Order: sequence, then structure tokens, then C-alpha cells
Amino acid sequence: MSTVRQGPLAGIKVVELAGIGPGPHAGLLLADLGADVVRVQRAGQLPGGFDRPQLRGRTVVEANLKDPADIERVYGLIEKADVLIEGFRPGVTERLGLGPDDALARNPRLVYGRMTGWGQEGPLAERAGHDINYISLTGVLHAIGRKGERPVPPLNMVGDFGGGSMFLVFGILAAIIERQSSGKGQVIDAAMVDGALALSHMIWGMRGSNAWSDERGVNLLDTGMSFYDTYETADGKYMAVGAIEPQFYAQVLTGLEIDPEGLPLQLDPAGQQTLKKLFTERFRSKTRDEWAAIFHGTDSCVTPVLTFAEATENEHLTARGSLLELENITQHAPAPRFSRTPNGVPTPPPTEATPIESVWAD
Repeated sequence: MSTVRQGPLAGIKVVELAGIGPGPHAGLLLADLGADVVRVQRAGQLPGGFDRPQLRGRTVVEANLKDPADIERVYGLIEKADVLIEGFRPGVTERLGLGPDDALARNPRLVYGRMTGWGQEGPLAERAGHDINYISLTGVLHAIGRKGERPVPPLNMVGDFGGGSMFLVFGILAAIIERQSSGKGQVIDAAMVDGALALSHMIWGMRGSNAWSDERGVNLLDTGMSFYDTYETADGKYMAVGAIEPQFYAQVLTGLEIDPEGLPLQLDPAGQQTLKKLFTERFRSKTRDEWAAIFHGTDSCVTPVLTFAEATENEHLTARGSLLELENITQHAPAPRFSRTPNGVPTPPPTEATPIESVWAD
């Protein structure tokens, strides 16, 4: 069975060994761009609940990876695939007989993507962990939060998805491009700790230039500055202010009806508490929507802080079609967008498994 896919990765075949978190997310992103992603999982394990939306755009087949006969059936897919994704701890696929050496021996053009938190080697490689653990050792978690308060986990977006699945996909695409000249596949060691460090490059650069302190909540981008923070409004909601450039900051003062005469300088560390107190008082004088109307159409870099529910009705996201509904669940539309090979509309997650022998049979 062959499915016609739409997008720049149409024609790319991917085998995804079932896992959780960034592995399935990487499969979703590849499927969104047109790849034909086949997920291999145990019988009777079709996910439900909050895991289910991550399986959009997939074909699901069932196999017992402890059964040599089923391993051989999976190799029938691997031999036809461009990419394999696995998210087990190091050494697991080797013990199953599906490790990179065996897989590349069967398909030398295979791009073998490995997704872990700690990486394939190192003192912690065999240990369990979650997003919060991976970013805690990189300095990233320590940097997020207000002065004098505990670090705040940024949901699971920095480790799992930003540093994890996005870098796995990045590596897969790079290896596919390199294969065009070499004709050979290779193994990708995508570790969330490595990706999180790459995402934090600018902060490391600022720190190395003495423009960033390890003290939390006193820096340019961590709520240390009055012009890069959130403020409560009269109705208990919030506005986000990101007016770094002086011309944008001037528009903030205009919108708040604050006379710049006699104010501390915008970047003066000693004046930030004075400015924050003033901004706090002004923002509390009107509702969030009143402030949104005042700053609408300006370059002030001031925007309302929306809930997920409110984001579904935002005029900009609606105009771009940035969100869609699948099985009555709101989720993101495929991104990024392409001019000549546009992405298709994702298909809902499968409700039943496909016989493995019928996949890519033609």
C-alpha cells in the first residue's frame, strides 16, 4: 500500500519505532512536510488521550520487537526506508537486533536517527530523565525565573521539542542532503542536552561578553528589565512588553502616557525598579483588552498575553490559518510553509493498524 503525500518531503519513507515525547513529535513534523511515516508499535497499543494527536499523518503497523520473525518483517520496511527514528535508551535497539550497524548493513543509504535526553555516550547516557532534568544541567533552567525566586520550567518545550525533536529533524534533513553526494546513510546522535545548549547560544555569547549575569532575573531577557516583562492589568490579565529598541520603547511610553522627561534611562540597571513600579501602576489602570486596543497597530512590541483558548480566536493566527482541528482537537497547522511544494492537510491519527506486509508493497 502506498499513500500519496504532499509537501517538500513527499517520497521520503520513514520508519518510526514507537516511543514517547520528541520521537513521535519528530515523526509528526516529517509527516507534516510530506514524508510517508510508518510507526511500528506493539499490538493493541494505539495511543489514546493526549498522546493520540501526535500520531497524525501516520500509518501504524504492529510488531513484537522481541520476536525474531517480527524483527525480520520490520527489516522489510527498513530496507525500503530513507530514515529510521528510535528513542530508546542507548543499546536497546542493538539488543533487539535493530541497531544501526545491522540496519545500515541491510540498507546502506539509511539515515538512522537516535533521540535521547543525555546522548549515546557519557556518564548519564544510561539514566532516565525528563525535559526538566536535561535543561537543568545546561544552565538553561537556572536562567528562567524572576529575581529571588525559584527557576521556572518552560513547560517541556526547550528540552523535549526545541532541543530534542527539532534537532533530530534538523540532523535527519542534513544527512539526507549529504547522502545525495556520498550515496551513504549515517547515524544521528540527537541529544536534548546538546540541542538545549545550541538554543541557548546567544545567552552563552552574552555571558562571555559580560552582558549576562548568572543571577536570575536581572538580565535583558529574563524579566530583569522593565521593557521586557509582563504586567498585570485591571482585570487580572496580562500584557507582554518586549520593547528592546529605543524607538519601540518610546512608543511604549507614549501608549502608557508617560512623559520621558526625568525618567531613568531605558537601560540603566539602577533605574529598573523605578520604571517597573511606574509601568505596573499604569498597566493596572486599564483592562488587558483596553491596552491591546491602545497598542494595536503600533511598533511598541506590546501584546496581550492570551490563553490557549483565546489564541484560537486571535485575528492574526486565524488569518494565517495557523491552527486547525483534527478529531475536535485544536492543533498547529504544518510549519513552515512552502511556495512550490505546499504542505497538505494532516490526516487524523489512525484508528487501526495496517498489515505490515501491505506497507510500501508496490
